[in-house]
Amino acid sequence: MAKGQLTPQDWSTAALRAMARGGVAAVSVNALARELGATRGSFYWHFKDRDALLTAALDMWEQNTTTALISELGDITDPRQRLTALFTAALRREGINGLEPAIVAHADHPAVAQVLRRVTERRISYLTDLYADLGLAPAAARHQAVATYAAYLGWHELRHSVCDIVPEVATTGAIATAALEHLITALAGPATHQAEPE
Repeated sequence: MAKGQLTPQDWSTAALRAMARGGVAAVSVNALARELGATRGSFYWHFKDRDALLTAALDMWEQNTTTALISELGDITDPRQRLTALFTAALRREGINGLEPAIVAHADHPAVAQVLRRVTERRISYLTDLYADLGLAPAAARHQAVATYAAYLGWHELRHSVCDIVPEVATTGAIATAALEHLITALAGPATHQAEPE
């Protein structure tokens, strides 16, 4: 790709791919320039420094995996269908393999921390609202949201670290499809709890 054609999104995507491979430390301007066939000057045309790139990349991750997904689901009125669509999208389509575990693993990095906290809060809040829409009492909806989110993170971690041992977590294949359907059924199922007595 010629350097004149590179956009901030190209650099941000490359930064996220590097982060998935080797964490925050792998986001190197020189290495990314080589990968993109560009010069450092091309990088500095778009970004003040590496920290600005990290911020832009993480903001793009937040937009693509949280903000845009929640927006896409807004047209689905039935809460169970919305929950199923959310699980299917979140667990089946993985833009960059290993990115989610890499971001979580660097939760103490200043650039990662604020975005990760914001994303986690938004996702758990959204899940809590979905479970409440399915009839769970507020406390039960929150507990189910946290358990569901933990399952989501664990699913991605297994896919990244031991997919050869646990083929059920792969993105494609009959075994993975059946396992994902089982997980979705289990996570969407506990919506029969009644409101807590007053």
